[in-house]
Amino acid sequence: MNVKSQRYKSTRFQLGIVHLILILGSVIMVGPFLWMFLTSVKTLGESTAVPPILFPHQFQWSNYTKVFVNLPFFTFYWNTFITTVAKVIGQLIICSLAAYAFARIAFPGRNFFFMLMLSVLMVPGQVFLIPQYMIMKDLGWLNSLTALIVPGLFSAFGTFLLRQFFMTLPHELEEAAKLDGCNQLRIYWRIMLPLAKPGMIALAIFTMLWSWNDLMWPLIVNSSPDKMVLSAGIAFLQGEHQTNYTIIMAGSMMAILPMIIIFFIFQRSFIEGIAFTGGKS
Repeated sequence: MNVKSQRYKSTRFQLGIVHLILILGSVIMVGPFLWMFLTSVKTLGESTAVPPILFPHQFQWSNYTKVFVNLPFFTFYWNTFITTVAKVIGQLIICSLAAYAFARIAFPGRNFFFMLMLSVLMVPGQVFLIPQYMIMKDLGWLNSLTALIVPGLFSAFGTFLLRQFFMTLPHELEEAAKLDGCNQLRIYWRIMLPLAKPGMIALAIFTMLWSWNDLMWPLIVNSSPDKMVLSAGIAFLQGEHQTNYTIIMAGSMMAILPMIIIFFIFQRSFIEGIAFTGGKS
């Protein structure tokens, strides 16, 4: 009885340590978002006070309305929505087609071309900025949403993610479909793609987060306020001599809210997709 009691106490102690670590990690992760919200409802003096003031004396909800006065915020929201949806759809279609080919179709040089594609992940994205800018300039796409959408329609990471998922699916499904007279395109569309739903959702969330938060490329190719996205538009709130941090934080809170809601809605499928894609190499 004593042995069982000691094991029970030891197990409870270990679980307590694990939960304590998880709670501390949660506080560290949530802390910046909480500070952002509290700053967004402070006065300018409270946001720059030394030592810092955690809670405002009176919540300044008017900071959220000032964002719309200082910036064409609805236009930024619409541009961000259009570019994000276009990139998500493009990557789900193009990356899934490439991933299915690399995972399920045997063709000469398959492994070589796959490794060549993965080599793109080892090159910093900043290396491609000047060549991409020159291409957009030659095509006459500067100051347009097209310049934001087209370079983001494909990613090597998305192809790798979905390829790993496709490789976990049993080959018997393809063999049965071929016996029924299905070609590769029908097998991909009717059988493989529905089974890859968790992986597709994971890639969609990754692409949405990346597109929604992208800052450098929109600042480079677009200078017109009518074609700016949220990340670039909010960056213009930073003044040369003085910055109103309360308005910046209010705009940032409204900018990240859709992504938080989407993640909480699809978090189970997102976690399933990440777990399954690591199952086979």
